[in-house]
Amino acid sequence: MTAKISYVDVEVGTELPAQNFTVTRATLVRYAGASGDFNPIHWNEKFATEVGLPDVIAHGMFTMAEAARVVTDWVGDPGAVVEYGVRFTKPVVVPNDDKGALIEVSGKVAAKLDDNRVRVDLVATSGGQKVLGMSRAVVQLA
Repeated sequence: MTAKISYVDVEVGTELPAQNFTVTRATLVRYAGASGDFNPIHWNEKFATEVGLPDVIAHGMFTMAEAARVVTDWVGDPGAVVEYGVRFTKPVVVPNDDKGALIEVSGKVAAKLDDNRVRVDLVATSGGQKVLGMSRAVVQLA
């Protein structure tokens, strides 16, 4: 599969479709099982607060992966993402209720690079706070 987006059709400033992702405690349990990361800060409220967190928090890699979905959904091929990195700035706090937490992600093309590649900058927030910093992907376009 190749990227469905053409380099010539993309301009700096092109906005990717924003997406919202809900994360609940059940989501965290499923992710822990898939990833093997059973750190109690991701499921045990008592432990999380004892180590200074406000509550149970989402796995950083889960948050990072959800943000990347904005890019992979836009480009149409996860393999087109040739670089991706973030800095974790704030945790996604996941309350023990039916609503969970909301991760809001937007992105835009920040630069056109050589070899039909673009740099996409992402903004990920939860609870009104930026949860990822320096969130950038380099994408190989058609």
